[in-house]
Amino acid sequence: MPDPFAGVASAYEVRIDGAPVWAHAASTPLPPASLTKLMTALLVVEADRLDEVVTVDVRSAAATGSRLGLRPGDRWRVADLLTAALVASANDACRALAQWHDGSEAKFVARMNRRAAALGLVRTHFVNACGHDAPGHVSSADDLARLAEVAMAQPAIAERVRHPTAQIADADGAHAVTLRNRNALVGRYPGAIGVKSGFTARAGKCVIAMAERGGARVLLVLLNGRDRWWDAHAILDRAFAHRAANGAR
Repeated sequence: MPDPFAGVASAYEVRIDGAPVWAHAASTPLPPASLTKLMTALLVVEADRLDEVVTVDVRSAAATGSRLGLRPGDRWRVADLLTAALVASANDACRALAQWHDGSEAKFVARMNRRAAALGLVRTHFVNACGHDAPGHVSSADDLARLAEVAMAQPAIAERVRHPTAQIADADGAHAVTLRNRNALVGRYPGAIGVKSGFTARAGKCVIAMAERGGARVLLVLLNGRDRWWDAHAILDRAFAHRAANGAR
């Protein structure tokens, strides 16, 4: 597969209308940072219990990194915690969802790995639910592209990740929060409809971007990107031009 964007990232893959077109090291296992949360979100949505209420536990409230600011004993609807995890990449919301789903993050992570295997994500292995750096916590650009396609087929995920901001409130109506989408392409790049960004010290700057224009859909995965937002702009533009010049695949 050709590599017209040498040096933009440790690994990347571009798909146009679902077909891989350009890539570099797309099968190399690398830390995925918060792109991990797409699998967490997929499992939560597939459970079909978005109206249930979660009582936040001490461990979830203590999550580090990006946070919603949950406190032990807070009560939140699953739907709103899902929004916080996807839009604001809130690790405390993500961990609370894992705890709610299976009773412990360890059990939930085992479920994540079973689901990854079922999807054929052969270079993916999860150690935690949110994407923190950890030995053995890896995925690849091609696996993440596949995961993104499956996740975006779920309306509850696709609707959340397409907006620049979102409003949520706790189950008791005491706290309302406006969230800003950490994916800087949404609301700025024409046609952007998602999907997820992430950053850790080991993973670097990562993004899964999806955009639609004129009946065409482009999906881009960048892992450890050099300049992820500007490079994503340029790659998406070139992909749409390629699609227009070559017609439907």
